[in-house]
Amino acid sequence: MKTVKLLLFFLIATSFTAAPVIDIKKDAAALLKEQVMKEARWALQQAPVTVTAESSPRSSGGKHDFFSEADYFWPDPKNPEGPYVERDGLTNPDNFVAHRKAMIRLSNVIGALASAYVLTGDEKYVKHAILHLEAWFLNPETLMNPNLWYAQAIKGKHQGRNYGIIDTIHLMEVAQGVLVFERSGIFKKNIADGIKKWFFAYTVWLNTSKPGLQEKAIKNNHSSCWAMQVASFAKLCNDQPMLDSMRLRYKNVLLPAQMAADGSFPLELARTKPYGYSIFNLDAMVMLCQILSTPEDNLWTYQAKEGQSIQTGIDYLFPFVRDKQKWPLKPDVMYWKDWPVAQPFLLFGAKAFKKESWYQTWARLDHHPQVEEVIRNLPIRHPLIWL
Repeated sequence: MKTVKLLLFFLIATSFTAAPVIDIKKDAAALLKEQVMKEARWALQQAPVTVTAESSPRSSGGKHDFFSEADYFWPDPKNPEGPYVERDGLTNPDNFVAHRKAMIRLSNVIGALASAYVLTGDEKYVKHAILHLEAWFLNPETLMNPNLWYAQAIKGKHQGRNYGIIDTIHLMEVAQGVLVFERSGIFKKNIADGIKKWFFAYTVWLNTSKPGLQEKAIKNNHSSCWAMQVASFAKLCNDQPMLDSMRLRYKNVLLPAQMAADGSFPLELARTKPYGYSIFNLDAMVMLCQILSTPEDNLWTYQAKEGQSIQTGIDYLFPFVRDKQKWPLKPDVMYWKDWPVAQPFLLFGAKAFKKESWYQTWARLDHHPQVEEVIRNLPIRHPLIWL
């Protein structure tokens, strides 16, 4: 009888045992494999296209200078030939963004090739990536200068602005891809060193130029994205003092200044696209935790004085990403129907905190968005190279 009771107790107890925690890295690789290989086949057919391929007569820079125009600025109806005026959240489709598109294309090429290399180990992906990397960062005829003096210009007002620095978030997966390619024997040291020299020079510009310092001081998602870029590029260059600086900035400036105690971002909620910008800023903060965390300094578990933490931020936004109809504010003025997609904060947060519901939400969302505005605000589109 005693044996029977023990057996019954064991059966009852095990029936309530939680399901095994999902292996997120393995499961994500299986989920994305078909898409990755399709993108890699596309990437293998692409020739390099850099900022030198197209130019605008409105740019004050030269052939090798990145140029873009601010998205939310339009001709003034009262003065059509005069300076442009702002319409926050409303994208002007006639502004020059060819260089940004070329940079996004580069991130797609390198991200796809690096992801395929992670999955297969086939060095043909590395070999083709080198062609693009040399064109952008090494070849004096086609390279981009390592600065952003002329980004997000405004006709009649500014030749370039600090806000344009957000455009180079799409170099993050390029930098991460280089770290992946370095595992290959055909990725020679002189190539890696040349690329790192470019990223180091750009990081110096971000930390010393007037636009860079202005962007660093902005209080909303722009400063989060500034820090996210600096962290990514410093990781590539193994710049430990800069990485330490970004950890301190996340803990002492970005998190306490931008996140409220409930996990929301008040400065983003005040915008005309509060939903999309809240998602965007949370993605940036999560990527800072992903890039910068070490066993000795784990940003995933860090709490600011009012209890703000990256988990607080994900807890706040997750219900509205799982079910957008629960969003308590007005819909965004543009692109409301296009968010959310497979947001990085869901995947990396799920891995850090072992939250299967976050992972499952990420898994069912769109992993290959086509809307330009969504892509512009989604720097991490190849998560396998970050896992």
